[in-house]
Amino acid sequence: MLTEEATVLTTVATVFAGLLGVGVILMGARAFWAPQAAVGFGIPGTPTESPSFRAWLTVKAVRDTACGLFILILVVGASPQLLGWFMLAATGIPVGDALIVRRSNGPRAAVYGIHGATAVAMLTISVLLLVG
Repeated sequence: MLTEEATVLTTVATVFAGLLGVGVILMGARAFWAPQAAVGFGIPGTPTESPSFRAWLTVKAVRDTACGLFILILVVGASPQLLGWFMLAATGIPVGDALIVRRSNGPRAAVYGIHGATAVAMLTISVLLLVG
């Protein structure tokens, strides 16, 4: 691969990582003002009106927001390789989410279309950053 091509791929992957980071922050923030959006995660029978569920959703929201910030910090201040390794490790999150939704007999669209697609995107970003 030519050096210029590698630089372009690394830049594209870094931009996508940044967009993913912003998206994860927005997902976390959305849980605070629209907890009913948790139904879109894919687990059937999600009790969005339950106070204990809302407490757990808040825990998830804080963690989503922090994960998004971690990505943005690495986009701004780290090498592409470190960002790539982080993204590779973080790919376990949507894989785990897909398995949870599948085990809960959630819709295949959520398993593959939301969580699976996110995992593939993160894996692709990781590979581009690590080989670039």
